[in-house]
Amino acid sequence: MSATEVILLERVESLGQMGDVVKVKPGFARNFLLPQKKAMRATKDNLAYFEKQRAQLEAMNLERKSEAEKVAVKMDGLSVVIIRQAGETGQLYGSVSNRDIAEAITAAGYTVDRRQVLLTQPIKALGIHAMRVALHPEVSIGVKVNVAQSAEEAKMQAEGKPAAAPAPEAAPPAEEAAPAAEATPAEAAAESDKAEGDKPKGEKRKKKKTAEA
Repeated sequence: MSATEVILLERVESLGQMGDVVKVKPGFARNFLLPQKKAMRATKDNLAYFEKQRAQLEAMNLERKSEAEKVAVKMDGLSVVIIRQAGETGQLYGSVSNRDIAEAITAAGYTVDRRQVLLTQPIKALGIHAMRVALHPEVSIGVKVNVAQSAEEAKMQAEGKPAAAPAPEAAPPAEEAAPAAEATPAEAAAESDKAEGDKPKGEKRKKKKTAEA
């Protein structure tokens, strides 16, 4: 299938500047450039119309660029938090898409579309991820996306602290030794006789003589 020629109505990264006539794949023109009004088909009539409106289109572009630069100043250093569940290795159960990021940025007070989030592939792990948001074809701003399992964990990640490990369970208290049972009278007598038998013979005779005296 032959390429489609279009006139760019604004700067398109990797394609060209406003007013450039470029060749692109038909699907790219049909599904992105034309419906987003980033380009128009390079017909004879459209070329004449563009040249007639060029000064006005360039002025409008400069105005939009100026507005985007003002927003970029306000967004400087922006970090958004997205809560997701993950496994022990930090891999997410699912992923974070450019739509999720656009919604988080919008919730922070800056309206952006998912197509403005320059995310090459979905985020699939916990942590802080840096990316860029295109506020205008010629203006982009860096944004940090803090993906965590809780607000507390997100705060620790932002501060550069490791996530808190779960506290180990307390060991059960050692059982106290049972008190020794008191000896019965018979057992006490037996122990006494045994102690007597363990004494030297001379000491026994001496004790016997003392008893006879």
